[in-house]
Order: sequence, then structure tokens, then C-alpha cells
Amino acid sequence: MTDKQLLIVAHVPSPNTLRLRDAVVAGATSADIDGVAVAARRPFDTSPEHVLAADGVILGTTENLGYMSGALKDFFDRCYYPCLEKTEGLPFACYIRAGHDGTGTKRAIESITTGLRWRAVQEPLICRGAWQEDFVQSCEELGTLVAAGLEMGVF
Repeated sequence: MTDKQLLIVAHVPSPNTLRLRDAVVAGATSADIDGVAVAARRPFDTSPEHVLAADGVILGTTENLGYMSGALKDFFDRCYYPCLEKTEGLPFACYIRAGHDGTGTKRAIESITTGLRWRAVQEPLICRGAWQEDFVQSCEELGTLVAAGLEMGVF
């Protein structure tokens, strides 16, 4: 059986956002998960071909001026049309490191992924407000959840 492909596309401009991305990867690659290959990429380093090869995607971004990071927006700008109609139903989840409330960022991601007809498999995880160590555990759980769903064929 071929491994399912989980693509993690995350903007990591700071040590804390790197910790969140690494926690998602740790969760997705935990010893409890078998049969899922995980690739973590920066938005600028992710091409439409990476998305087309994926069985699931986890998006990670900071909240910038009430919107997603410019890096994640660039990813969508480059990948939207090449992936349109070819990735319908693609399971995805996202996490947002939000200094404020994250609602504008959530809304923007939902708008684009709705256009792509991707399927959200989890409510967006919004790591809101001042930094909390609990954010790391929540991101690890997100990675485990999505990878386990792919492994079991639930997503």
C-alpha cells in the first residue's frame, strides 16, 4: 500500500511559529501513525505540483493586519488556478497564530478553500492572543488528527 501524502504549508517567521509548525509535524509523524508521508514546506517553496500530489493539507499562518500572511497568500495566488477542479474535496485543516482574534484570517482562508472546493476536516485552530505554551500541544494534536484521518481513510 502506498503511503498517503500529507502536505504541511506553513509560514514560520519567528521561533514560536516554527515551534507550532514543528509540533504539527511531530503530531503527524508520531509513532501511532503509519502509512502517511509528511512533507513540511514554506509557502514560497510550495508549488502546484506539491498540492496535486497531496492527499491532505495543513495550512499554517500568522495573522497579519487581520489577514493571512503574505507568504500564504502568495502560495494561493500561484496554486489556485493550477489546482482548481483538480483538487476538489481535498481534506485540509489550518492553524492561525493570531495576535488579535484571527477572524479575518480564518474568513480569508475559508473563502479561498471554498473556491477550490477543499473540504475542511477540522475547525480552524486559532492560537489567539499572547503566546501560550498550550498552543504547541494543540498544534501537535491537529497534526495527529489529520494524519490519523488520512491513515484510516476517514478523510
